[in-house]
Amino acid sequence: MDKKVNTILFILGATLFNVIIAVVSFFILFLFYVNFIMSNIPETSRGWGLIIIFVAAILISFFVYRAALKLLLSKIDVEKYFDPLFIKQSLKKTP
Repeated sequence: MDKKVNTILFILGATLFNVIIAVVSFFILFLFYVNFIMSNIPETSRGWGLIIIFVAAILISFFVYRAALKLLLSKIDVEKYFDPLFIKQSLKKTP
């Protein structure tokens, strides 16, 4: 495989990893909310819990993704296996 295919597969895999972490953390937080917190708050305030859980799941997935990416990038040589996403174009000066 060449660098472009490696880059595309890495982006797709990293995105899938991020979505899976978000969904798993949402379900874990939701189960915690239903079992321990929902019974202790009034019915009029229970809807806010889902919004807070959703935002917390996104934040958890962001931090787990960053930590996993930092660990992965410390172990592999990025320039050897992946193509750059953004190429700096040199500024051409006209005489």
